[in-house]
Order: sequence, then C-alpha cells, then structure tokens
Amino acid sequence: MNLLFIGDIVGSAGRRAVAEILPQLMREEQIHLAVANAENAAGGFGLTPEVAEELFASGLDVLTSGNHIWDKKEILPYLDRQPRLLRPANYPPGVPGQGVYVTRAREGSEVAIINLQGRMYMPLTDCPFRKADEILAALDPALRIRIVDFHAELTSEKMAMGWYLDGRVSAVIGTHTHVATADLRILPGGTAYQTDAGMTGSYDSVIGMDKEIALRRLLTSTPVRLEAARGKVELHGLIVRVDHATGRALEARRVFVERS
Repeated sequence: MNLLFIGDIVGSAGRRAVAEILPQLMREEQIHLAVANAENAAGGFGLTPEVAEELFASGLDVLTSGNHIWDKKEILPYLDRQPRLLRPANYPPGVPGQGVYVTRAREGSEVAIINLQGRMYMPLTDCPFRKADEILAALDPALRIRIVDFHAELTSEKMAMGWYLDGRVSAVIGTHTHVATADLRILPGGTAYQTDAGMTGSYDSVIGMDKEIALRRLLTSTPVRLEAARGKVELHGLIVRVDHATGRALEARRVFVERS
C-alpha cells in the first residue's frame, strides 16, 4: 500500500498547490491513500466546511488537524457529520468529532488513521501516549496498517512518540511546525518516522504567513494580525510504502514539488 501524507496545508496558496499537484502525483506514484493535515487551510487559521470539501474534491481521502481546528466555529458541527476530518483524539470528552478513522485504500487494504496532539507548549489535553495505547487496544488486531499524525511542538516529544509506537504502527508523522525535518527513516520495529512533514503553501513567507506582517509583529511586539502568504507554492510531504500483511513500512521518502 502506497500512502501519501501531505504536510500542513496553509491558506489558499496551500490549497492551490494541492489542486495543481496532487492528481498527477497520485498517478505517477500509484498512491492508494492520500492524507493531509488541513488545520490551517482556511486563511491560514482553522478550517471551514467549504474548504474541507474543496480539499476532498481535490483527491484527498482523509484530513487531519491539530490545535487550530477550533479557530473557525462553523467547523464544529461539520466535525460530527464528516468522519474523514479528524481532530486530535486526546482532547477531553465532550468536544465534537473524532480522532480515529478506519478506511479502505484504493488497493483494498484497511487502514486506520490516528490523530494525536502533543502537550508541551500546546493547549492542555489528555496524555497522547496513553491515548495511543487505548486506541491501538481497541482496533481489530487484523487491521495492521496504522498511520499516526502527531501534531506537536517539541521535536523531543515527537521523537519519543516515534519510539513509543515503533513496531505498533506503520508510520508516525509529525506536523505543526511547518518546517520539514531531515530525519525521515524507518525505525527498527518497522515504523516510518519523520519529526515534521513540512508545509504546503507559499514559501515566500514565515511558515506560511506574509513575511512583512510577521516581521512587523516581531519588531514591534504588537498584536498585528497575521495573514497567509500568496505566490509561489510548494507541496511537502512523504510517501510510505507499507506491507499490507504485516503493517511494516518497507520504504519511506520525502516528497517536494514546487509551482510558480
């Protein structure tokens, strides 16, 4: 099974990158399941139902998210009616949506997508490590392919999760910082791991935000409202080839495509 995971989609520039690049990429790489983190796809902050539907129409199968999923209030009822949009599973009980989705890839493999969020320098949530244990214990043991989006700030917390789940999931993919890391590898137990998959959007920016506005905010220490950047776009992510029988990652490589 060939999985494509796309790093954080930021604003209209990120959506344009997905629309322009994804169809050809899926054909050329024979992608069986396409997943992307979309928590910043609407104007750089949050997600709306309309934007989520636009991304699904572009060819994405599942959308994951993180702490910014709550930024647009209109997404709250949509979370309950659209299971293909995940929010981190370790938020306390009572919030809308779910953090796990089981689907069937195009070549027939059953796949579980799990969304978790870190706790260091992030909003307070339940323990992601114990929540991961709980989720894995509840899954059918015959469901061998399990993909985790771990949305976290600290590289150390992400790496700890990679080691914690090594051999129990097919991939642990970090999101949130918008900067792709150079540590993509397959851990000894067969789990593909990357600390951060990077960002999909305008790279003439400060992690997707208009650079002039970001600099003004930093130089003046005033609450200037950030805006998503536009212009030249790049799609960042990774492709993981997974053994459908064992769930072990066989190959993992970074994906980087740019458009003017």
